[in-house]
Amino acid sequence: MDAAVKDRLFTRSYIYMCLANFLTAFSFFLLVPTLPFYLVDNFGLEPDIVGLVLSCYVLAVLCIRPFAGFVADVFPRKKVYLISYVLFALSFVGYLFVYSEILFFILLRVVHGFAFGALNTTGNTLVIDIMPSSRRGEGLGYFGVTNNLAMAFGPMTGLFLIECGSYNQLFFAALLTACIGLLFASIVKVKWRQPIEKIGKVFSIDRFILLEGIPASLAFFMLAIPYGMTSSYIAIYAAEVGITEGVGFFFTVQGAGLIVSRLISGKRVDKGYITQTISRGIVIALVGVIGEALLATVCGFNFTAGFALYFLSAFLIGYGFGTIFPAFNTLFINMAPHSRRATANATYLTGWDVGIGAGMLLGGALSVNGYSGSFTFSAILVFAALIYFVLFVSRHFMRHRLR
Repeated sequence: MDAAVKDRLFTRSYIYMCLANFLTAFSFFLLVPTLPFYLVDNFGLEPDIVGLVLSCYVLAVLCIRPFAGFVADVFPRKKVYLISYVLFALSFVGYLFVYSEILFFILLRVVHGFAFGALNTTGNTLVIDIMPSSRRGEGLGYFGVTNNLAMAFGPMTGLFLIECGSYNQLFFAALLTACIGLLFASIVKVKWRQPIEKIGKVFSIDRFILLEGIPASLAFFMLAIPYGMTSSYIAIYAAEVGITEGVGFFFTVQGAGLIVSRLISGKRVDKGYITQTISRGIVIALVGVIGEALLATVCGFNFTAGFALYFLSAFLIGYGFGTIFPAFNTLFINMAPHSRRATANATYLTGWDVGIGAGMLLGGALSVNGYSGSFTFSAILVFAALIYFVLFVSRHFMRHRLR
């Protein structure tokens, strides 16, 4: 009985963390597919400039991650988490007042990125603190499902709001969602822990980056670029090839793939199949990204087949990346001492942030002759990531793992 209680995963605090995480992600994904349209409609920006403006958010997240990891390892994580959540929620207010000045919009995105980077890094670490280590892979998998549910319904809701309402309604919805998430976050109970790290170590580079995790972070970066392209440009790409109905359901189908894979992959990770799970996920994602690259060609020959390929690619990409996420997260945690969990998470998420930002930039830059070229590049990059992970990263992990 004691062992069962010790290994209990679904505590109240874990459930509250999942709800808070879902609402954070939902408010975030409301804006992901809609801001490119917003920038074009309100500022008349060209596609390559849209990518540049959007990437500033991710670059801000990237800059704050290492510092957020250090702070979360030194100070009480819940306090850091709540402060970050307040700043994240308040940032949505700014979108209601920057519609006429692109410079103010960029500055707001930078501030919002700082808040989200600190919030996401601390939240991912806090949830690890309140779950049993024996069910970490499973717990991270379910926790990730909340992101996937947000991805399934957030973009679709955002596209619906700008189609049937207005951009202001979109921003109000994001603000309300974030505020509700903050309420759930505030009632999470976390056991007090003695701070282990000392602030005097602040100038040591390995306090900000898990050096052992850099090779894996590079692989994660390579995989994030196609994901960033898909999240930001798939709706525009679909319109380009003639798909105008049900475009937002791409994210719903992708979210379904993410959820299904999360429910399976986490348990495999807890059984020790970490690198095998990642390799399998990359292969599945590769097939999905190849489908995206072929979308323009297939639609040109047979629109019905192209329409089916559009949603098949969504599911495969979702399933592949849903398999990868909890396994990669566990891989980083297993290479770090317990006192540096937040730093490990910061390194894990930094690779993702850089890739997402690069995907936004490259997606716009490579779209001069259509977005088909952007997604062809994505497929090549995922294949390269697979080779790199199998031949180098998996072996590096086996040499440096602590658990």
